[in-house]
Amino acid sequence: MLTRSTYLAYFSCTVSLLGLSLQVHGAEELPALTVMGQETANQRPASTYESPISNLEFDPRVDMQVRNMTEAQGDLSIRGGTFENTGVQVGSATLLDPQTGHYTTELPIAPEMLGEPKILTGADNALRGFNSNTGTVSYSWSEITKGGSMTIGGGDHDLNFQRLHHAVTGTYGNSRDWTWGAEIEGSRSESDGTIPFGDHSFDRTSGRIQLLGPDSQTDLFAGYQEKFFGWPAMYTANTANHEYEDLITRLFYLNHRQDYDNDSNWELSSYYRRNYDLYTNKTSGYVGDHETKVSAVALLGRHQINQNLYINYGANVVGDKIDSVPLGNKFVDRNYYKLSILPEYLSETTDGKTVTYQLGASWDDSNRDDSKISLISKIALSKINRSGLKDDFYLSYSESSQVAGYGAIGGTASNPYFLGYTNLNRGVSKNLELGYSSNHESWKLSAAIFNRWDKDIFDWVYKSDLARKVNHADIDTLGFETIASFSFEKIEAIASYSYLKKDADYGRPDIVGSFYALNFPEHRATLGLIWDMIESVEVRIDNEWRKQYQNPLRVGPDSSFSSHLAASYYPSIINDLEVFIAYDKPWDEDFQDVPGTPGRGDQFSLGATYSW
Repeated sequence: MLTRSTYLAYFSCTVSLLGLSLQVHGAEELPALTVMGQETANQRPASTYESPISNLEFDPRVDMQVRNMTEAQGDLSIRGGTFENTGVQVGSATLLDPQTGHYTTELPIAPEMLGEPKILTGADNALRGFNSNTGTVSYSWSEITKGGSMTIGGGDHDLNFQRLHHAVTGTYGNSRDWTWGAEIEGSRSESDGTIPFGDHSFDRTSGRIQLLGPDSQTDLFAGYQEKFFGWPAMYTANTANHEYEDLITRLFYLNHRQDYDNDSNWELSSYYRRNYDLYTNKTSGYVGDHETKVSAVALLGRHQINQNLYINYGANVVGDKIDSVPLGNKFVDRNYYKLSILPEYLSETTDGKTVTYQLGASWDDSNRDDSKISLISKIALSKINRSGLKDDFYLSYSESSQVAGYGAIGGTASNPYFLGYTNLNRGVSKNLELGYSSNHESWKLSAAIFNRWDKDIFDWVYKSDLARKVNHADIDTLGFETIASFSFEKIEAIASYSYLKKDADYGRPDIVGSFYALNFPEHRATLGLIWDMIESVEVRIDNEWRKQYQNPLRVGPDSSFSSHLAASYYPSIINDLEVFIAYDKPWDEDFQDVPGTPGRGDQFSLGATYSW
């Protein structure tokens, strides 16, 4: 994925096993990395092995608030939301973390197995998302390609990491229209951390098998990840506390996508996710022991009735359970249901423009909460521009709702750090959005302005004692964002700017501040560059500047400028070798992503990847 050059390889063999005819062959072209298809210049991290969420903190479409590093504990939010009302979707199913939402990004999946993330907001999120009010990060299952790679590396702070990935493909039966594939990877890393008490030790093993037909793709996946990491004041906002997490995540996933007729498809996903979390405050001796189990079935589809009329639809059935030492009440399991239907009508004008009208609704329910019907609507105008690509304008209004996780509804008054309430209402969000996008041969541009009204959402706040307490909030968010990418002769670039303004009402005068909902950038700008310096050297740079909303708990500056610098050398004598260096946060500033929690220090690393 990060190889700059094009490699050609030819390998053929025929194996007969259990009646299957396997034929692996062909001249294969590895696609060049292009910023036009991704939103950051770097995808490989500097501090550990690569994961699906690596370097998302430089992605202009999301905001990643990091403890230790992104791959350790990263809270993902979209357009000023919080981690708990942001979803992560693989296939058609949202991977629910019913405890707190802190562990939504625990994905024991090799990044080669997934496509580039799409960000769903507004009407798209209302239709496709689940229990995530502000937005969803959506991944697709990629097609398996033959080959593999081995990576070894290290850096300062006693960092070392290793990674092995391999995939095979072949024809299925006597038809070349059907192929099968299998891939497996193993990764590990460890270091002493960029600040004291910030050490980590990670391991991940994942694998899948795939059956690919002319109009279908079926994937069966299994993944296991074990992580240990520490960070002072990770959750308590008191730097005297040395806090640690032990996480074990197991994920089993079955996915099938089917295309039919001219422009119809459906995707069915089913998974079982088990996440174990042992939180330890070694200073106070407090221990939080939690294990969540989630089973889910989800369906998303689009059916063409005629050339002008389509039906978009979705369904989710989810059941979860938590085993927890600190949460001492009987609210330990829940079933969720969601149905969505969104009819779509296309009208073509005489001058070649297409107008799309969408109007529908979603229904959310659970065995513990009241049900809610939410409106979904959107109107879009598309036209072909001079370069033969499209310009799109859209206006949407959508509603969505979600229920609180067990950390918020299952807390007790005796918990010294995290106080929850069992009587939290279903949170409701209403989103009005106007957007534009334009695609051209060498550049593309997108922009959106939106207003979101959140009612009865849940946020973690603090008073003078600094203990986290969950509280309802009504928040109005006004925002603007624009992203532009360019492709020149030897340089590819992506730049963005976003603005957010919030008006919040917590209904209580004694609240001093917010850890999450009011921890947002008022102004944020990013710039990513990929530069082919010479034939065998590529330089990649990601930069972010932000002006954070003032928070009384934050120690240090409210503004931040951070960078991730990397370079790769491809020696001509070994075509399949990449030697790389990376430097994360070279300016080593003291900005706190989470108020009261120290930011990470700088990390230098280097290594090599051999591909085949």
